[in-house]
Amino acid sequence: MKKEIHPKYYPACKVSCVCGHTFLTGSTEPELKVELCSACHPFYTGKQKLVDTARRVEKFQAKVQAKAGAGDKKGKKVKRAARAEVRAKKEVVVKTKDLKRISQVKLNKK
Repeated sequence: MKKEIHPKYYPACKVSCVCGHTFLTGSTEPELKVELCSACHPFYTGKQKLVDTARRVEKFQAKVQAKAGAGDKKGKKVKRAARAEVRAKKEVVVKTKDLKRISQVKLNKK
């Protein structure tokens, strides 16, 4: 090996996890801090743990809840059908001009 081109190697590098688990290993850094280790990783423990630094999981859950709550809204077809029913129930007054008299005729639209 050439001298002075390689970083210094620390054979007793202390690795500490967020869960509190610590262990020693070799590295070019004297101390490492990690978010996941073999003691808390879901693959090794079988437990689900969501590590979310950018709030992606929370945003996704908010979208799912908003979509589930959107079922209360009515679509265009439902609104149009309701308006058509209201119009059909209204009485229509038609004025007709007769030669002798003006009369009002009420028609019920079905």
